[in-house]
Amino acid sequence: MTAHTPTVSVVVPNYNHADSLPLTLPALLAQTHPATEIIFVDDRSTDDSVAVAESLGVPVVHTPHNGGPALARNIGAARARGDVLLFVDSDVELPPDTVTRAVRLLAADPQAGAICGILDEVPLVRDSLVQECRCLQAHWWRISSLGDVSFLFTAICAMPARVFAEIGPFHEGLRQTEEVEYGERLTGRYPIRLTDALHGRHRDDDRLGPMLRKVFHRSRLRMPLYAHRRRAAQGFETASRMWAAVSALLGTLALPLPLLAGALGVLPSVAALLLFLACDAGMYRFVARRRGPALLVAFVGVQWLINLAIAAGAAAGAAQWLCSRSFRHLYEGGPRPTAQVPA
Repeated sequence: MTAHTPTVSVVVPNYNHADSLPLTLPALLAQTHPATEIIFVDDRSTDDSVAVAESLGVPVVHTPHNGGPALARNIGAARARGDVLLFVDSDVELPPDTVTRAVRLLAADPQAGAICGILDEVPLVRDSLVQECRCLQAHWWRISSLGDVSFLFTAICAMPARVFAEIGPFHEGLRQTEEVEYGERLTGRYPIRLTDALHGRHRDDDRLGPMLRKVFHRSRLRMPLYAHRRRAAQGFETASRMWAAVSALLGTLALPLPLLAGALGVLPSVAALLLFLACDAGMYRFVARRRGPALLVAFVGVQWLINLAIAAGAAAGAAQWLCSRSFRHLYEGGPRPTAQVPA
């Protein structure tokens, strides 16, 4: 008797990634696992995403309205027929053996609720220096957190369909932190593994302004969860990285001091910078080894601004938590039901 070959449903939520799809969808079509279906869910894109997907021979499922990635993933999972769900962001390009690897990893670790992959240090498309820096950070934070985590890294995430059915859908009321909330729910019953055996190239934010706004709001929206558990999440949300955000904020606030205290006024900002670098020293050594001192300088500058956005978001979230009862209970009430979409 031949062993059952697990079927896999690759769920791809998409919103306005038409420029990336000519790279990412062919990579999914080229997967070597024999029993794979692709469920491409477009969240009412305003670019040419639908036309690009259809031109590549990928059927498109539409959300009833622009509802965010949680809605798109839920709709995809509801249509899935596979034993395994593989969630992949539409701006991530996978090696051809990724589905096969995911199936093997889940089979070898039946206790796992989900197995998540990492993002490569080199972006899918090298659009800007900001994107280079962001991809290096995303890569390091993941490879330095391999093992059990409490975040669900949905850019590349495989889980048994039975586990998804048990835990329930993503919370459709959340647009920036739905994967964090899902991770909290999932780890109450099953471990989440983060592994470099699954990986892909990601087209991250290439403009500083939109990236910083995203970081700010994600930090703000995590405050009710942080207030509830009163500890850092297991994974890359470490205490030292929280101190890095604090040191960036204090160092920036101290910048005007030389105008008041002369040369000695520089010392608080210098001390804050040294503390900032020490809080994630491994990451800066990694960047220096891989890209050299010139890019390291730019990388430190981008990281300083990212940590400022994190600190500002956390401060705004703390204030909102104190003033808004609805914000304090943002993550309560469970996920909303998945919208019905005609076939």
